[in-house]
Amino acid sequence: MERKKELYDLEERLIDFAVMIIRLTERLPGSHIGKHLAGQLNRSGTAPALVYGEAQAAESNADFVHKMKVCLKELRESQINLKIIRKAEPLPEPEVLPVLDECGQLVAIFTKSVKTAEGNRNVKPKNRKM
Repeated sequence: MERKKELYDLEERLIDFAVMIIRLTERLPGSHIGKHLAGQLNRSGTAPALVYGEAQAAESNADFVHKMKVCLKELRESQINLKIIRKAEPLPEPEVLPVLDECGQLVAIFTKSVKTAEGNRNVKPKNRKM
């Protein structure tokens, strides 16, 4: 039961992150670059929640690892985009920092999860004697 709760919490956290991204991008200016960054960030920032849902229905361990790596890739892309927004300053830094911090935490979680899942893929089951 504890594993199911952890999965649900991560799913909810990814959904909350997607909402943070949506709210942040809604505040970006309507300039050409503001629209560009908003579009890119909306795609990469909402994708992890959707792909994580797919990972929960993975057909194999290899499929699970692949989907988790896609989540990580999208989170890293979001992280870079947020750093660009932070440096370009189309929004005040205090509006960007909490989203950037959450993204960094999610990157760390998914990095560890991928390593763990890859390690599990390489573990061979012990032969059982009946």
